[in-house]
Amino acid sequence: MNEDVSTLYAKLLGETAEITWQELQPFFARGALLWVEGDEDLVAVALAVAEDDKVKVAELLTAGKMSKVESARAEELLARDPQLWAVVVAPWVLIQERAQAPALH
Repeated sequence: MNEDVSTLYAKLLGETAEITWQELQPFFARGALLWVEGDEDLVAVALAVAEDDKVKVAELLTAGKMSKVESARAEELLARDPQLWAVVVAPWVLIQERAQAPALH
């Protein structure tokens, strides 16, 4: 990572926050939500979008690792109300389900 990339990565990381589906619904209504699969680094994906890395974004879309949030997923998120992480890369809001930490016994 060069210095500019690592600075932008750090900025995006600092802007990533937990959010509820309820708070995201207006962005869904505008068609501005992108779902990032849980095995991907949300901030790294946001960085690719922010830098307009067409090759990386195309790879993510083709592999199904990133997609526009469709009605079926929105309904499922509404029903489950999971913990989500989000980061804004205007005009998009990238979201990812927060992985649950294993329970300590």
